[in-house]
This record gives sequence, structure tokens and C-alpha cells, in this order.
Amino acid sequence: MEKAYNSIQVDFSKPYGKIKTFNAVNNGPANGIRGINNMEAWRAAKIPYGRLHDTSFTNEWLVDVHRIFRDFDADENDPKNYVFGPTDKYIADMFEVGTEPYYRLGASIEHSHKYGTYPPKDYEKWARICEHIIRHYTEGWADGFNYNIKYWEIWNEFDNNNATGNPCWQGTCEEFAEFFIVSCRYLQSKFPHLKIGGPAIATFYHTEWCEIFFGMLRDSGVRPDFISYHRYNKYIEDFVEYVRMSNAMMEKFGFGDIETHINEWNYVRGWRGEDFIHSVKSIKGVKGAAFTTGVICALHPEKLDMLMYYEGRSCSFSGLWDQTYLTPLKGYYPFIAYNTLLELGTAVESSSDEYLYSLGATDGKSHAVLLTYFNQDDGIEDKTLSLELLGLEVDTSYTAKIYAIDEEHDLECVKEITLSPCERKIILPLPAYTTYLVKIEK
Repeated sequence: MEKAYNSIQVDFSKPYGKIKTFNAVNNGPANGIRGINNMEAWRAAKIPYGRLHDTSFTNEWLVDVHRIFRDFDADENDPKNYVFGPTDKYIADMFEVGTEPYYRLGASIEHSHKYGTYPPKDYEKWARICEHIIRHYTEGWADGFNYNIKYWEIWNEFDNNNATGNPCWQGTCEEFAEFFIVSCRYLQSKFPHLKIGGPAIATFYHTEWCEIFFGMLRDSGVRPDFISYHRYNKYIEDFVEYVRMSNAMMEKFGFGDIETHINEWNYVRGWRGEDFIHSVKSIKGVKGAAFTTGVICALHPEKLDMLMYYEGRSCSFSGLWDQTYLTPLKGYYPFIAYNTLLELGTAVESSSDEYLYSLGATDGKSHAVLLTYFNQDDGIEDKTLSLELLGLEVDTSYTAKIYAIDEEHDLECVKEITLSPCERKIILPLPAYTTYLVKIEK
């Protein structure tokens, strides 16, 4: 009896668009911690954007508007009232490793003491303060810089309501919508060449808050340059359903044509107790690496412009870095693998199977497939995969190199085979949470 395989088909003759910017993260490299840094490894990952949010957890003087401009009653036109130095260094380090800041204007999340998440006393003055921060980093104001920083995001998770209150916005939904409208309108008028958006929605399942926000935004006539939102879950399929539901909400209010970003996401089984401990442990191992790969592959065909993994800092929620030594963890290597697809440039049609996720790419001559096996349930059985490669040149032999991310390998070549003109299938063992990058060349 012929052995049954799980199957994936990739057709390199069926392109559907560019490989997207799905390898961005939150924040930037660590540099200067007792002489230890991850600058070289970060540079090698070629991370395109780092969203500056919760950056102040690293240094209390960083990024947040109320940390840079510490006395709201002071003159916002006087450079002496701004503390730019620590953020200057942080952003310089990011540009040194090739990562462009995606600047979140507002405050880091405040789980205990609330200081920076209250509605500003004067919305227009807050916007003028932000104007000066933007001018400092893009136009040289106050001995500043002329950096290319395109994305400026207003606030974070205004709708993050939970049993202990809202850690991100100490006001009503209506107050936030008014604040966002005033700030977005003002900053867009001052910087029409930049992208001003937000508001980093915690979840579109807060339907009432989203309906109020988007309704007031529509009625104001203000159109952000991008809309950002977040998602944490333990099921990859949930991400696909969530993006489609979120798009439907935005289309309902006339914002379906605006650039969209999920600029916080990661694996979470639960936020408290043993579920949270399980989540953090998973994030830092092969399960987290497989989840990262699976979400990228599953969402790539969807109507979504950017993914930004939370977190790029060396913290408990980062699958990229060991917190003590700043060395790469398993979750670092999907970002290295994704660069192969970005360099090829064009996404092609690929199928999925039960708990199998894939993404193919081509430049017309060379090809690659990124694939993984993820199931939320621990103790899942191993699989055997039949990877069928369609759309290759007839009467041409190819070499396929298979690179693995698993318990024993960090994106190392584990197999090299020749694909004859009459053989376009690769049979691969798939232990739980294995990720493969397959490179195919003549």
C-alpha cells in the first residue's frame, strides 16, 4: 500500500504579488548593556522597521511624548524643554543596523501607575509637541537629524479595556476619537509627505469602541495614511479570520482602501498564570518559531500590508533574543529565512494542509519555499510531507537545498537533492514544530 503523505503544492508559474513587509518588529537592537550587544546579529536579520513602543521599558527617557517633553505646561517652541538625547542614541543604533524606526507618538502601556496615558489637557498643543519631535528627527530642528522616518503612529490601544481597567487610555472612546482626529489632521497638514496614522487598535472585537471611533473618524473627513491594529492568539487560523473581520469593519466605514498594519502580534495561550508561563516558554523555542513562520505564511495572501512582531527587545516576550546573553533564539531564524523570499521578490500560489503552512517566492530563475508544521496542541504526532513543485522549466534539472529550524538546527542545510525533469516532488520528514526553507536553483 502506498504511504499517505500530507501534501503541499507550490506553483512558481502563478505569481500573485510582491513579497510583503512581514518581517518587521517592535523596537530596535540592544547596545551598551555591560558591553554586550546584538548589533551584528540584528544587522544580519535585515529587519526593515522597528516600531517604537514600550521602548521606555529599556530606559525611562525613551520615545514617549511625555518623557521627551516632560512639562506639558512649558513652551513647546523652546528646544530646551525637550529631552532628546537618549532617543537620539536609540534611533541612531537602529539606523546603524539598517532598521527604520516606526515612531509611536504617545505612551508605553502602563499596567500599574498611570502617568502618560491620560488624555492631554490640550489636544492641539499635544499635536504641536509631536510636530517638533517629528521635525527634530526629520528636519534637523533642535540640533536634530534628517532621517528618513516615514511612519508616525498616534497612540496605542485606546480600546484596551480589561478587568483591571485600561492601561493605555484614561478617557472615553469619544474623547479618544476627538483627540485622534485633531492630532491626525494637524500632523498631516504639517507633513503631507509622511505617513500619519494609527491608532494601534487592541482588538476589533471591542466592536462598540471601534464603531464609535470609525464613525467619528468618517464624519470628520480625516483619513489616516494607515490603520494599525494588534492580535495575539494561539491559533494561526484565528489570524486569518481576524484580518478578514477587521477589513470588513474598515470597509463598512469607508476606510477599506487605506494601508493596514498588524503592528503587534505573537503567540499567546493566555495572559495569566500557567497559561502565560506556557506562552512565554513557547515563544522562546521551536514552537514559537513555527508559529511565527505559520502566521507569516497564512496571512501573506490576505489584504494586509505589514506585520510587526512583538517583541524585538530582548525581553520575556521576545522569541528572537536570549535576555541575558543577547544571542539569537529559535525565533530569530524565521526572519533570516524570510529574507530569501524578499530577495526573490515575487510571491506565488501555494497550498496548505492540516497544520501545514507555506509561502513560495520566485524571481523567474531561482525559487524558494518557506513552510512549517504548527499545531497549538502539545504532543502532536510527526508528519511526512510531500512537497510538489509546479511551474518549473520543462526538461531542466534543479538542485534543492533544504534548511531546517528545529531542536537541532538553526537554519542549517540538512539535505541537498537533485530534481530531475521527471521528478518534482520532495519528501520531507516533519516532526512537530519543524520549519523548512527550501531553495531551488538550476
